[in-house]
Amino acid sequence: MIKYLIKRLLLLLPTLLGAAVLVFFLLRLVPGDVCEIRLAGTGLYADPAEIELCRKDLGLDQPMIVQFFDFLWGYATFDLGNSMWTGQPIIHEISLRFHLSLQVAIMATVVAVGIAIPFGIISAVKQNTWIDYVVRGFSIAGIAMPSFWLGILIILGLLIGSQEIFGEPWMPPIQFKPIWEDPVWNISQLIWPAVATGYRYSAVATRMTRSALLEVLREDYVRTARAKGLLEKVIINRHALKNALLPVVTVISIEFAFLMGGLVVTEQVFNLNGLGRLFVESVGAQDFNMTQQLVMLVVLIFVLTNFFVDILYAWLDPRIRYS
Repeated sequence: MIKYLIKRLLLLLPTLLGAAVLVFFLLRLVPGDVCEIRLAGTGLYADPAEIELCRKDLGLDQPMIVQFFDFLWGYATFDLGNSMWTGQPIIHEISLRFHLSLQVAIMATVVAVGIAIPFGIISAVKQNTWIDYVVRGFSIAGIAMPSFWLGILIILGLLIGSQEIFGEPWMPPIQFKPIWEDPVWNISQLIWPAVATGYRYSAVATRMTRSALLEVLREDYVRTARAKGLLEKVIINRHALKNALLPVVTVISIEFAFLMGGLVVTEQVFNLNGLGRLFVESVGAQDFNMTQQLVMLVVLIFVLTNFFVDILYAWLDPRIRYS
């Protein structure tokens, strides 16, 4: 097991290095100049001398390879640099929004797992019955329904419902407060984007659970367990479900990593200042430093998520660790 973990851990380094090369050089191919955008935003004439001075201040006058090694050295020294647009340390800008996106991702994952696993099991066990058809329709609706559109419906429903019941329309909280400062306020703001997003990707996990469990239930060892007279509940919980969860874990982990930076429109709907909004703002401002650090953060999250999934695979199926 230790050898397996070390092998998987060593694979992280070339993956991160390859991602860093692609992110750094591909961003430099994007047309536009952050100095021109910055000076134009001040309403002043973009004098070439001022532009050159700005580029020198940001280190953009250095050769590309020098900038790249400075980029790598920043990771080695845990110095992500400053934003080209605001001048603030990037680590500070990200930390202000990271815990919000992380909490939404965790809450949405809990919602998705809480829906997908039970519904997927019921749909597989009750195959081709009315229950199966209802669950499949429920999951197809989730796949077809964008999470931001569902979020808008949730907000409208709460507005109309609260007006009818309490006489006053409900409004989503405007100011975000961390959960350690005000748990009630925090949950009241993040529960609805978590529900909207969680339902969206629980639909995929539900269908994956159903398909994987149906395939496992046709295996010989399941037939043998039934021939021995074991209860169906025991067969599913102890024998079939554990093996069927491997592809489900993959789907859930990928969606979790995606949620850390991919909820741009949903964040706009629920007025959340998360990593997704910061990503869009940095791209619009041609802030290379911020954009590449955000992309590398998402890459790191994906890589670490896959690493933990590999560990979970080895626990769910011991044969994997010896392969």
